[in-house]
Amino acid sequence: MVKQTNTKEIVLKMLEEKKDYVSGQEICDELSLSRTAVWKHIKSLKSDGYEIDSVNNRGYKLISSPEILDKEHISEHLNSKWIAKDIIYLSSTDSTNIQAKYYGENNHKNGTVVVTQEQTAGRGRRGRSWVSPAGNAYFSILLYPDVRVDRASMITLIAAMAVARAVKETASLDTMIKWPNDVVANGKKICGILTESSTDLEYIQYVVVGIGINCNQTEFDDEIKATATSISLETGKTVDRSKLLAKVFEYFEKYYETFIQTEDMSKLHEQYNELLINKGREVKIIEKDNVRVMKAIGINDLGALIVENENGNREEIISGEVSVRGLYGYV
Repeated sequence: MVKQTNTKEIVLKMLEEKKDYVSGQEICDELSLSRTAVWKHIKSLKSDGYEIDSVNNRGYKLISSPEILDKEHISEHLNSKWIAKDIIYLSSTDSTNIQAKYYGENNHKNGTVVVTQEQTAGRGRRGRSWVSPAGNAYFSILLYPDVRVDRASMITLIAAMAVARAVKETASLDTMIKWPNDVVANGKKICGILTESSTDLEYIQYVVVGIGINCNQTEFDDEIKATATSISLETGKTVDRSKLLAKVFEYFEKYYETFIQTEDMSKLHEQYNELLINKGREVKIIEKDNVRVMKAIGINDLGALIVENENGNREEIISGEVSVRGLYGYV
């Protein structure tokens, strides 16, 4: 696909090419922008991690750039056999899932990864928007699993496991999973996963696993700050995103190959349940207008959540049909 370019990228390119101060007026004239608009782009670049010096009557000078999540940097740490051997880097894009689906339609290599610095149209489950500022990690994995259509949803559980393990190993931050696929730290969400597939009645054409990890973000909008956090906020340290992603790919490949062997979670559900923050707790099962309180036991071999009522009767909850919440909040 054609690489998408926005005005902020052009401003950055002007600063990179100049190697010295670029006057605000020069940027205004080149891009037909107002002084206020230029200042807003400079401010946004600074929030993205770019160090830019501003001097009256001289303009702006790029001092340093943040770590870039491109193929070169990620591959330095990569220890997988086939996942992420082809990395497509976009400095900015609408959604890595949208881009990855394009490559799936065109039979791109299994295990291809699309990664970006920021998304302008990130999406979560059930059509919700996913706020995607720079400084975090947004990527999608393209897969061609030879499994039945009804088994594809389990891949999202595998992805959650991979992220949780990778964050623990690279950032020394304990993370858990809120069923089915939200990765949480200290009761707040640090990662969202959206798995989409192209199928016919019986066969899967391709699967795209989209993952967004809050890495170095330090501020959140009012509507989500009570339930969202980042690795940096929890650890007080800047995240090396390239190392983190390389480790995610390593764990994902391991879990995915196990899943393909059995076409279920039979060899993985114990590891998943170790990470399940809901396990052993009472949760609210929300089905349209009906809310029930039950105890979460863990997942079964098909990834369904086993819940138990006060009489000891058990049932299985299927992802996508209901929402599960803690009694007093998000988890």
